[in-house]
Amino acid sequence: MNLRKRSRRPAVEVHTSALNDIMFFLLLFFLLASAVVNPNVVKLFLPRSSSGQAVPQKTINVSITKELEYFVEKEKVPYDQLFSKIEAYQKASPELTVILFADRTIAIENVVDLTDIANKLKIKLVLATETKK
Repeated sequence: MNLRKRSRRPAVEVHTSALNDIMFFLLLFFLLASAVVNPNVVKLFLPRSSSGQAVPQKTINVSITKELEYFVEKEKVPYDQLFSKIEAYQKASPELTVILFADRTIAIENVVDLTDIANKLKIKLVLATETKK
């Protein structure tokens, strides 16, 4: 009878290298999914307003970032070509309304410049705001 204990047991190992790959792919998936949630919006800090109105049907989004970059429907447009770009949208839809998304840190002069363009084209212009909390 052999009463000695066996001292050579197999070592238990957990391989976690595959877990790192899975976590990386999950992180990548959620980052891409969050960017696709609302693709027509440029990230801006909008001014706040206590009153809100419904958005008209035939609209285009014009955004001004704090770096004074102009976007028409998520497409970057230089300021000198902004008039012709908006005019092209107006020809496609005569009852056009421009929704202006302007960062709250930019000077009012840049907003007035875009208002002048809308007035020349006789287009309605609406300033987008966030609701006050």
